[in-house]
Amino acid sequence: MEFKLCAPCLFGLEGPLGNELRHMGMGDVRGENGRVNFSGSLNDIARANIRSRFAERILIEIGRCRVTTFDQLFEAVRSMEWERYIPKDGAYPVKGYSLNSQLHSVPDCQKIIKKAVSKRLGAVYKISWLPENGALYQIQFSIMRDEAVLYLDTTGTGLHKRGYRPAQVAAPLRETLAAALVDIAGYRGRGEFCDPFCGSGTIAIEAALAAKGRAPGLMRSFSAQKWDWMSESIWNGARNEARSKEFDREYHIIASDIDQKAVEIARQNAKRAGVDRLISFSQADAGKFARDSSDGIIVTNPPYGERLMEKRQAAELMERFGKAMRLCRGWDVNIISSDEELERHFGQQAEKVRKLYNGMIKCGYYMFSTKISSGGRRNAK
Repeated sequence: MEFKLCAPCLFGLEGPLGNELRHMGMGDVRGENGRVNFSGSLNDIARANIRSRFAERILIEIGRCRVTTFDQLFEAVRSMEWERYIPKDGAYPVKGYSLNSQLHSVPDCQKIIKKAVSKRLGAVYKISWLPENGALYQIQFSIMRDEAVLYLDTTGTGLHKRGYRPAQVAAPLRETLAAALVDIAGYRGRGEFCDPFCGSGTIAIEAALAAKGRAPGLMRSFSAQKWDWMSESIWNGARNEARSKEFDREYHIIASDIDQKAVEIARQNAKRAGVDRLISFSQADAGKFARDSSDGIIVTNPPYGERLMEKRQAAELMERFGKAMRLCRGWDVNIISSDEELERHFGQQAEKVRKLYNGMIKCGYYMFSTKISSGGRRNAK
């Protein structure tokens, strides 16, 4: 049986996520703003949850409709076949959002959808009260430009929660974004990979997981595992398939930070992820970065202060880091930052800048190459 599926993602990651789903063999992959739609089977739902590095969750599309009144919303939702998915004792809370639509009150939309689903299920199961004491069937909705789409969430806790990062330092980078940064930078497990501002180690850990081919969802559970129409054998099969795709080689992944406490947290997080032996951790000043090799990739998320003094310190640190990198010829440097003056502080114009979002924070992903001559640098934007 084929399902219409949807994988929400951070804005800017639609391309990497679409490529990932195509590589998994999913059908009809189509990217939109902040999501990728595709089709797949029950096995594919499990595979996408376990193996996706960039998706935030995997949703089953139940139906869509054009609505401008609450009566239209109620009737449209009641006409959908909820009984195919939600059993008599299933719990079905509702959450969602509305943008640029006449039905702009989210709480009112939640109440209408909940009431419509209850009416449908009550009529089918011939009961006036539904206990909702069974497994969770989280209903999600989106209403954009008066088009409502209704989903069931198969994931539960977002896919960026890999399970390896209970401890973290300030301003953590979402795991799905870190994985995408590594992918966009072109790291495939060969050559040197460094994060000189490693913080809680997320970028280096995601690089190691990707290099080894280890599925990021192997360590966690999902809401749909408790659904009686998604047997445990489906999930076991998807996990076994994911493990069969792992491989070993010699890796050179380096993570460092000037804060020794951050380094220890990163090391423990890597141990929980099962990749601590693939990463070399050390306390080091990024402003004194130096490597003997003439080829490598840096992906990093440097600090950027909120207060004036912190901003000055961050800018000075980036200036020192830029000078150090210009002595490391042959390296590609990829920096994500919300600092719009990043290029000026680094002392070089980026070859490419991609717009990405870390949650709701708008960032630039600045991609530099130290292979270019000094004439390619500039001191101001």
